[in-house]
Parts: sequence; C-alpha cells; structure tokens
Amino acid sequence: MRLLHTSDWHLGRSFHRVGLLDAQAAFLDHLVATVHAHDVDAVLVAGDVYDRAVPPLPAVELFDTALHRLAEAGVPTVMISGNHDSARRLGVGAGLIERAGIHLRTDPDGIGTPVVLSDAHGEVALYGLPYLEPALVRERLGAEKAGHEAVLTAAMDRVRTDLAGRPAGTRSVVLAHAFVAGGAPSDSERDITVGGVAAVPTGIFDGVDYVALGHLHGSQVLTPRVRYSGSPLAYSFSEAGHRKTMWLIDLGEDGSITGDVRLDCPVPRPLARVRGRLDDLLADPALAPHEQSWVEATLTDPVRPAEPMARLTERFPHTLNLVFDPERTGDDPGASYAQRLRDRSDQQIAEDFVAHVRGGAALDGDERAVLHGAFDDVRVDTAEREVGR
Repeated sequence: MRLLHTSDWHLGRSFHRVGLLDAQAAFLDHLVATVHAHDVDAVLVAGDVYDRAVPPLPAVELFDTALHRLAEAGVPTVMISGNHDSARRLGVGAGLIERAGIHLRTDPDGIGTPVVLSDAHGEVALYGLPYLEPALVRERLGAEKAGHEAVLTAAMDRVRTDLAGRPAGTRSVVLAHAFVAGGAPSDSERDITVGGVAAVPTGIFDGVDYVALGHLHGSQVLTPRVRYSGSPLAYSFSEAGHRKTMWLIDLGEDGSITGDVRLDCPVPRPLARVRGRLDDLLADPALAPHEQSWVEATLTDPVRPAEPMARLTERFPHTLNLVFDPERTGDDPGASYAQRLRDRSDQQIAEDFVAHVRGGAALDGDERAVLHGAFDDVRVDTAEREVGR
C-alpha cells in the first residue's frame, strides 16, 4: 500500500506579514498532482491543517476545495487535528464527509476505531490520534498522569487493544501530532510543554508498522517506521535550511517499509539569512544569489546605521526581517542580552527574571514548580477556550 504522508499545512498563516495563501494553494495543487502521478493509495495529514482555531474564510475555502479534489481523486484521506486546530470545528460534518473517503479524526474517543483499507495483501488499519492536550483528555483516556507521555501511552494502549482483535497479518498505521524525542524543532512551532516536558519517547509507538507524525516543521526520520513529514512551506527563518517535502511510503505485505521517497514541495521563494555590517552586505558579491530571496538581515555595525531597511531593500527587495546584533567587546554587558534569551524557554526566562529582581537568588524546587504550574495553566486555559469556540 502506497501512503503519502504530509502535515502542518497551517492554512491561513502568513510569513512576516506576507500572505501565503497562493503558495498554500500551489502546494495543494502539487499534492493532488502527486496523488495521481504516483498512484497513491491513501493520503495521511498529521495535524495542523489550519494555523489557528478560527481560521480566516479564504483558508476555509481553500481547505474545502482541497477536500473536494481529494474526494474526486477517489483516494482515501485520513486527517487528524493538531494543536493549532480547533478539533471541534475541524470535525464538523466528519460523519458525512467520511462517505466521500475523507476521514477526519478529531475526537479522542475514536482513537481505537481505525479507518480500515484493503489491498491485494489484506487489511491496513489506520488509527488517527488527534493532538491530545493532557489536562483535557487525561480522564477520558484513563491516563495515570497529566503529561504527554501518559496520555499518548493510554491512546496507544487503545490502538494495540483494537489491533490485537483483528485478523493476523493486519498492518497498522498511526497518525499522531506530538513532539517525539529525537526530533529537531524550529522557531515556528507552538510550545506544547507540560510540566517542563514536551517530548515523548519513540518507544510509545512500538508495535505499529508506520507512524506518520506532525508538529515539527522539519522532515525527519526518527526510526525507519517513525517519521515527520514536516511542513510543506517554511514558516520561520529558522527553516531556511529545510528541504520541504512529503514522504511517499510503500508498506509491504508483512508491514515492512519497502520503499520511501522524499518528494519536494513547491518553493514560493527561497529564504536567506545574511549577517554582517550594512556596507559589507550591500557590496558582497557572494550574496548575489540571495537578491530575490526572502531575507532576514542581522546587522553587526557597532552603531546603528541610518535608514538600514531602505538601503537593504535596494539590493534585497524582499527583506522581511531586520535584526541588530552590534559588534561589542566580550565584557560588554549589553552585548549578551539577546544571546542570553536565544534558545531559552519561557520557563527559563521567567526564572532568570525572578532571580534578577531579588538580587540573584536562584529559585528552589518548589518555586520552579509554581512557575511550571502557571505556564501550564495559561496553556490549558487557551486550549479550553479554543475547544469551546
């Protein structure tokens, strides 16, 4: 059975105020063309179909068009909701849409009920695990704790229980939207940390023939059977080095991966990060290939130059982001502020702030736990309000 694995469309998202709807439409054209060109048997969309719980109307219309085209192609499609989606909104009409071969899996109660497809070698059970916010689904799933590992373990227990009751030789595929250990994040993913822990081990998915992951925006192979497709478009400059693709996976009669190909997605405009003094950036011939790219420029001039954006856009007309990181001596306290914040979580920044305002005294374990709880409460409150919309 040939599977096309994609995720994280984020329909409705912009890139530094540049609308991406046309680029997203071009990707969906490419997706449908790929389905026909490669004789795909099933399309897997592993969450974050939309960029926010209440997407703009043009994004909804684009999604609607995509559903019609996939249905017309006659190829079953399995989709799950991600942490950016409103599960309830995305799941409206799921029962009716399923008659057209589009299987929306947004309700945790349906985790143990797969979409069952058949090929010449028998049945394949495809299980959709929508994004599981631990505080909201712990009791429903009977998880021991309110953490990502606990709720995903409970969800996979339901999958294995159902699978054990199926005929011997039934192959299995799981779609999940999660941060799995070993994956490399980028700047454009929403933090899903719970209690200081975001990642779950790959072993949670043991016993399944293929796991189609969503959430992280870079295409990654965690194990031959556990993979991220990544987002089809770049949504932050941290993804400048990404190759945006979909996975074409061939599932053999014994559940083995008999073929895997990364299929490139259309690139609306390449990304470039350039760094240096303004005059050097404007004169360096090595930067000529980036003149038509979307550019993030980091200026290192010791003194901020006059009209830097206007001057940059004369050479790089698609400059979207300007960062100042002036060259300073190593002992200059002003030089390290941005560096101290870089790659630090909200929790770490908050701990540093509390320590600073009380004279440098570090937080003890109880105080860190209070901060963890505060951040978790805010995230859960946001999730509950989005679910209720």
